[in-house]
Amino acid sequence: MPSVVTANRLDDGIVVYLAPKAEWTEDIEKAERAETDDEVEALEAIAQKAERDRIVISVYPMPVEVKDDGTIDPISVRERIRAAHRTTLTKDWYDVPL
Repeated sequence: MPSVVTANRLDDGIVVYLAPKAEWTEDIEKAERAETDDEVEALEAIAQKAERDRIVISVYPMPVEVKDDGTIDPISVRERIRAAHRTTLTKDWYDVPL
């Protein structure tokens, strides 16, 4: 099952996803996907370095569904809420569909 690595940015708590080139993005669509356990472990290692460098906190992989059009959809309700930034943003959070 495809996965992405997620965390919270340390300076503001915003949910972020590991993107290519060891960068972090708030947009799950820009996250780097892992298709195998080895790929997940490699992404986790990159993310754990960012955690040690105090860029992010609470790093973990999460399974996602890749739809036919290529979009990424979190599987769990918790991750859908996090992807919609409903846990940290207050402006217009109610306009984002789950």
